[in-house]
Amino acid sequence: MKSTSKILLGVITAAAAGAVIGMLFAPDKGNEIRSKVKKTANELADELLNAIRRGKSQYQDTKDELRNKAYELKGKAQQKFDDIAEEADEQYNATKKKLQVS
Repeated sequence: MKSTSKILLGVITAAAAGAVIGMLFAPDKGNEIRSKVKKTANELADELLNAIRRGKSQYQDTKDELRNKAYELKGKAQQKFDDIAEEADEQYNATKKKLQVS
């Protein structure tokens, strides 16, 4: 787990714990407290799911970008190799021709 994920999870956990503790000390009835705890837990779960979705989307975007860069670099390397191979063939043929003439 990356440090950003750990920090996010820690913040969400601390917020949930703070909300629960705050509600437990509130002068409300048991049913009201349970309702508030449930509502808060659902809201925090929604926030966590949204954060996970954003992270997954960012991961996919980064993965796609890196894949595209890799294909681009592969294409450039292949072109460079082809250019060098062509130049080597030309040099070989020129040298061979010179040797045959001599």
